Amino acid sequence: MRTSARHLEPPRSDGVPSAPRYLLHPLRPIARTLLRWRYRVRVDDPGNVPASGPVIFASNHIGVIDGPLLAIFAARPVHALTKIEMFKGPLGTFLWHSGQIPLDRFNPDPRAVKTCVRALREGRAVGIYPEGTRGAGDLERFHRGAAYLALVTGAPVVPVTMLGSREPGGTSGSLPPRGATIDVVFGEVWRTEQLPWPRTREHVEKASLLLREHMLVQLDRARASTGRELPGPLPPTDVEPDPATGVTDQGAP
Repeated sequence: MRTSARHLEPPRSDGVPSAPRYLLHPLRPIARTLLRWRYRVRVDDPGNVPASGPVIFASNHIGVIDGPLLAIFAARPVHALTKIEMFKGPLGTFLWHSGQIPLDRFNPDPRAVKTCVRALREGRAVGIYPEGTRGAGDLERFHRGAAYLALVTGAPVVPVTMLGSREPGGTSGSLPPRGATIDVVFGEVWRTEQLPWPRTREHVEKASLLLREHMLVQLDRARASTGRELPGPLPPTDVEPDPATGVTDQGAP
């Protein structure tokens, strides 16, 4: 297969394998049925998701089931960045074969970056949580990974707002009660021009600020359209350290 010139510029992604897809497609309908058996899941504005080509889903992060919700209810199969701590035992094997991308959030992780870039260059969908960890979901904390991937690949970003996946006062690991209504809202696409190498930290910072502004607007629209509010912050004893590396703080490649 001939490699196009744009795939040869940093970050090089030909040295990492494609994210697996063995379970990515076949399990989605089954998992969707199981989740809807327990919860009332409303998917709002799925038409905002491009039908083909690379796309980045950038979601707020309030609860432990946000990852499964995005993977199962997005209009397209998603390779989501998932904290490396979850890739242990049978769960880790399942996550790997379902195409999720392990991420070390507290150390530089060029392999995760390259895996995301390769997936996008192959026309697939990648999921990322700019807040870096579960929390209030208000995007007050916002890292640069999503903007960096958009600048590198030119992929559009679809903001995703999760509402109802954690109850007010709930912990980072708590599940909503059976029968709870959960909204997964897909916002309007944000685009930035693909920026060739060399990309500077200032380029990424500027793009990230613009993306955050756009996502805040989409968050407000999601709250208005659903009539729902965010659950508020986690209990003080249940707050994880703020990740500072991984894909969350990318500058020049």
